[in-house]
Amino acid sequence: MATQVADTAVIDPRAEIDVDVEIGPFCIVGPDVRIGRGTRLENNVTLMGHVALGAHNHIYPGAVIGGAPQDLTYRGEETEVRIGDYNVIRESVTINRGTTKEDGITVVGDHCYLMATCHVAHDCRLGDRIVMANGALLGGHVHIHDDATLSGGVGIHHFGTVGSYSFVGGHSRVLHDVPPFMLVEGSPARPRCVNVVALKRNEFSNDVIKALAEAHRLLYRSKVGLDHAREILRSNGMLVPTVNHLLSFVQNQHEGRHGRSRERRKAA
Repeated sequence: MATQVADTAVIDPRAEIDVDVEIGPFCIVGPDVRIGRGTRLENNVTLMGHVALGAHNHIYPGAVIGGAPQDLTYRGEETEVRIGDYNVIRESVTINRGTTKEDGITVVGDHCYLMATCHVAHDCRLGDRIVMANGALLGGHVHIHDDATLSGGVGIHHFGTVGSYSFVGGHSRVLHDVPPFMLVEGSPARPRCVNVVALKRNEFSNDVIKALAEAHRLLYRSKVGLDHAREILRSNGMLVPTVNHLLSFVQNQHEGRHGRSRERRKAA
């Protein structure tokens, strides 16, 4: 199928557009944009700066991808946005390009669903199969691992990390890293329980879910401490790889500043 471009769309001739792409009315596509095959832009979509869109993405009206980072130190450096395949980006989503403070790239993986009015700030990195509900907001340098879900109105502090298979409840204020496999909510958000729904949907075994639940109890209810929790779990035969991954995540979190592993403590 040939590429279809509406008469009122403004496409820079230097843009690279693959086959089977649909570009709707009043879209603007800049000179440093690449669009993969099968991608569809509804009306009034803006792609600016260095943007690479993969295949079979669906971008809804009012989305702006590749805008300059909202960072007062940005001086126009040539940074990028890279988006994978089979993503849905709904109305008025904004995704800013990176800064030179990190590696200059804002990344969205594959099969993500970003609902209306979400914001992905500069230097964020989203894995695969991420769901962000309406109005979820990411500060700069946030990393979200595969299969995580953010409910509506969630705000993630800059340099926060959200672990895999986690769920963040609606309107939560996330100041600290979100451990994998956990459901967190609140202001500030805290781990409340294991995200059992996601684990069962993704075919985690009952034994693994039980071990994660015990790890949650020890870490966040009994508060026995990381090392003691590890020894108890080992003695009960529950120190399985998934639990080890959780404990390693929490260890890195503790070594960071303000509960965020990617903000490292300064040497004394």
